[in-house]
Amino acid sequence: MQQPLERIETDTEFPEAADVVVIGGGIAGISTAYFLAKRGVSVVVLEKGLVGAEQSSRNWGWCRQQGRDIAELDLARLSMSLWETLPAEIGADLGFRKVGVAFVTDSAAELAAWERWRDIAREHQIHSQLLTAAEAQAKTPGSARRWVGGLQTPSDGCAEPSKVVPLLAQAARRLGAVVVQNCAVRLMEKKGGRVAAVVTERGAIRTNAVLCAGGAWSSLFCRRHGVDLPQAVVYGSVARTTRAVDLLSQCVSTPGFSVRRRTDDGYTVAMSGRGTVHLTPSLLRYGWKFLPTFLQRRRGLKIRLGKAFLDELLQSSKWSADEVSPFEKTRILDPLPDAELLGRALGELRATFPELGEIGIEGSWGGVIDSMPDAVPVISPVAALPGFFLSTGFSGHGFGVGPAAGLAAADMITGSATAVDLTPFRYSRLFDGTRLRPDSKL
Repeated sequence: MQQPLERIETDTEFPEAADVVVIGGGIAGISTAYFLAKRGVSVVVLEKGLVGAEQSSRNWGWCRQQGRDIAELDLARLSMSLWETLPAEIGADLGFRKVGVAFVTDSAAELAAWERWRDIAREHQIHSQLLTAAEAQAKTPGSARRWVGGLQTPSDGCAEPSKVVPLLAQAARRLGAVVVQNCAVRLMEKKGGRVAAVVTERGAIRTNAVLCAGGAWSSLFCRRHGVDLPQAVVYGSVARTTRAVDLLSQCVSTPGFSVRRRTDDGYTVAMSGRGTVHLTPSLLRYGWKFLPTFLQRRRGLKIRLGKAFLDELLQSSKWSADEVSPFEKTRILDPLPDAELLGRALGELRATFPELGEIGIEGSWGGVIDSMPDAVPVISPVAALPGFFLSTGFSGHGFGVGPAAGLAAADMITGSATAVDLTPFRYSRLFDGTRLRPDSKL
């Protein structure tokens, strides 16, 4: 893994019981633990590898409301307010900067779609601005490409993925949360039809509430317990560049690449809307649910059939409490980046901004994005298994909305009034005939 990652101390204490057990030490799980600990709930986070080591540290670092699915707008707006207050609250620099996000385009049709989205966003108190051609050029100083216009949200920004989750985990620990790394949860035990304990590779913890925030691993864990979770994974690639002139202060997305300024004086760059999907038995099992999303986004996807299919085919979902689970066999998902894709992104960056013509790639990494059929997360109890909750399927949006997702999940688990309406994120929508397709209007 070439993306740097802050490391934290793991707790050596292994409690016999907790009010809540969180499975997964990414931003969704750690944020939930922080807000639970803040209100005095005893919470244990169990992470099979290292806190923040998978997609939570492998994303672009954008914290945005702009372009979100309509269902996510209130969650994204709440998250932006938390991004602003969390650094002072926890006494740590998360690298958060409210620098704004700008999309620019050379397509009149795309610009018209952005205008429709802007009008809807206003109803959610998100004040994005449509940019004229001249304004779009001004937001991309030195651009050799001509734009017909753009969309900008000044209240958006970015943070440093390598820092956020570990520092938030440290804050949760100071409030009393226990965070245990390199400790996989093998399964849950039930009593009287509801969750009663989790069994880990180190032993059992009694609990009445379990939150699965396992990212790309969530569907497999759910399947072990007879809970059907339609989930697909998309492999993305990101690069960090060598140091370069401070040309772009905002996060900028163009038709060919997306870029943001890093605090180490380089840039994070990736290809806009591009990724790889590996055909697997689970993807075929849930394929019909993902068909509308696939048809909408197929131009940006590479489809591959290879080792991943056989690996999953041979993988059992019925291991016992005393067996080594799949979660122990792969502590950290660390796929190879797509060098061809990143080479194209770098080439387009250089061509678009001649002042960055000498920029190079200093490091690159791959990531695994857990996706739902409608590209909207599940933040919900599972009615068929009382005491079991989900916070997963963030579909590439998890880093930006992570703080609000954590607060909402903490409210949900404790039975408090939730900070945002969680109806759009209910688990039951996946099976009750709800129209499952992205609805961002972009």
